[in-house]
Amino acid sequence: MAKHKIYTMSFASVYPHYITKAEKKGRSKNEVDEIIRWLTGYSQEELEAQLEKQTDFENFFAEAPKLNPSRSLIKGVVCGVRVENIEEPTMQEIRYLDKLIDELAKGKSLEKILRK
Repeated sequence: MAKHKIYTMSFASVYPHYITKAEKKGRSKNEVDEIIRWLTGYSQEELEAQLEKQTDFENFFAEAPKLNPSRSLIKGVVCGVRVENIEEPTMQEIRYLDKLIDELAKGKSLEKILRK
Protein backbone atom coordinates (compact mmCIF):
# COMPACT_ATOMS: atom_id res chain seq x y z
CA MET A 1 0.00 0.00 0.00
CA ALA A 2 1.31 3.45 -0.90
CA LYS A 3 2.16 5.88 1.87
CA HIS A 4 -0.24 8.71 2.51
CA LYS A 5 0.93 11.94 0.87
CA ILE A 6 1.20 13.76 4.21
CA TYR A 7 4.05 11.44 5.30
CA THR A 8 6.35 12.79 2.62
CA MET A 9 5.36 16.44 3.03
CA SER A 10 7.84 18.56 4.90
CA PHE A 11 6.71 19.51 8.39
CA ALA A 12 8.05 23.02 7.66
CA SER A 13 5.58 23.41 4.77
CA VAL A 14 2.58 22.85 7.08
CA TYR A 15 3.95 24.58 10.19
CA PRO A 16 3.09 28.13 8.95
CA HIS A 17 -0.53 27.00 8.54
CA TYR A 18 -0.62 25.94 12.19
CA ILE A 19 0.68 29.39 13.15
CA THR A 20 -1.82 31.19 10.90
CA LYS A 21 -4.74 29.15 12.24
CA ALA A 22 -3.75 30.01 15.82
CA GLU A 23 -3.03 33.70 15.15
CA LYS A 24 -6.39 34.20 13.38
CA LYS A 25 -7.98 33.26 16.70
CA GLY A 26 -5.76 35.50 18.81
CA ARG A 27 -3.28 32.82 19.83
CA SER A 28 0.49 32.90 19.33
CA LYS A 29 3.35 31.11 17.58
CA ASN A 30 4.84 30.48 21.03
CA GLU A 31 1.71 28.56 22.04
CA VAL A 32 1.88 26.48 18.84
CA ASP A 33 5.54 25.74 19.54
CA GLU A 34 4.76 24.79 23.14
CA ILE A 35 2.11 22.31 21.94
CA ILE A 36 4.55 20.77 19.44
CA ARG A 37 7.28 20.53 22.08
CA TRP A 38 4.84 18.96 24.57
CA LEU A 39 3.70 16.36 22.04
CA THR A 40 7.12 15.42 20.64
CA GLY A 41 9.71 16.17 23.31
CA TYR A 42 11.70 18.41 20.96
CA SER A 43 13.41 21.42 22.54
CA GLN A 44 12.83 24.75 20.80
CA GLU A 45 16.27 24.47 19.19
CA GLU A 46 15.57 20.91 17.99
CA LEU A 47 12.18 21.99 16.61
CA GLU A 48 13.80 24.85 14.70
CA ALA A 49 16.46 22.45 13.36
CA GLN A 50 13.74 20.10 12.08
CA LEU A 51 12.04 23.03 10.36
CA GLU A 52 15.36 24.13 8.87
CA LYS A 53 16.09 20.61 7.57
CA GLN A 54 12.63 20.43 5.94
CA THR A 55 12.08 17.08 7.66
CA ASP A 56 9.05 15.19 6.37
CA PHE A 57 6.18 14.32 8.72
CA GLU A 58 7.11 10.66 8.96
CA ASN A 59 10.66 11.41 10.11
CA PHE A 60 9.58 14.38 12.22
CA PHE A 61 7.62 12.00 14.45
CA ALA A 62 10.05 9.06 14.08
CA GLU A 63 12.92 11.29 15.30
CA ALA A 64 10.92 12.89 18.12
CA PRO A 65 12.99 12.66 21.32
CA LYS A 66 10.11 11.58 23.58
CA LEU A 67 6.51 11.37 22.47
CA ASN A 68 4.42 12.49 25.42
CA PRO A 69 2.72 9.54 27.15
CA SER A 70 -0.28 11.78 27.95
CA ARG A 71 -1.04 12.13 24.24
CA SER A 72 -3.27 9.05 24.59
CA LEU A 73 -5.65 11.36 26.48
CA ILE A 74 -6.28 13.31 23.25
CA LYS A 75 -9.77 12.44 22.05
CA GLY A 76 -12.07 13.83 19.41
CA VAL A 77 -12.64 14.18 15.70
CA VAL A 78 -10.29 15.61 13.08
CA CYS A 79 -11.26 15.48 9.40
CA GLY A 80 -14.25 13.32 10.31
CA VAL A 81 -12.11 10.66 12.01
CA ARG A 82 -11.81 9.97 15.73
CA VAL A 83 -8.13 10.41 16.60
CA GLU A 84 -8.23 7.73 19.29
CA ASN A 85 -9.39 5.14 16.71
CA ILE A 86 -6.65 5.73 14.13
CA GLU A 87 -4.63 2.53 13.89
CA GLU A 88 -1.63 3.71 11.86
CA PRO A 89 0.80 5.20 14.42
CA THR A 90 2.30 8.00 12.31
CA MET A 91 -1.11 9.14 11.08
CA GLN A 92 -2.36 9.12 14.66
CA GLU A 93 0.54 11.37 15.75
CA ILE A 94 -0.21 13.79 12.89
CA ARG A 95 -3.90 13.88 13.82
CA TYR A 96 -3.06 14.35 17.52
CA LEU A 97 -1.15 17.47 16.53
CA ASP A 98 -4.02 18.65 14.30
CA LYS A 99 -6.46 18.16 17.18
CA LEU A 100 -4.27 20.13 19.62
CA ILE A 101 -3.96 23.02 17.16
CA ASP A 102 -7.76 22.94 16.65
CA GLU A 103 -8.25 23.14 20.42
CA LEU A 104 -5.87 26.12 20.60
CA ALA A 105 -7.76 27.90 17.81
CA LYS A 106 -11.06 27.20 19.58
CA GLY A 107 -9.84 29.08 22.64
CA LYS A 108 -9.09 26.24 25.03
CA SER A 109 -6.57 27.07 27.73
CA LEU A 110 -3.04 25.74 27.22
CA GLU A 111 -3.35 23.89 30.52
CA LYS A 112 -6.33 21.89 29.19
CA ILE A 113 -4.75 21.38 25.75
CA LEU A 114 -1.61 19.94 27.36
CA ARG A 115 -3.76 17.60 29.47
CA LYS A 116 -2.50 18.96 32.82
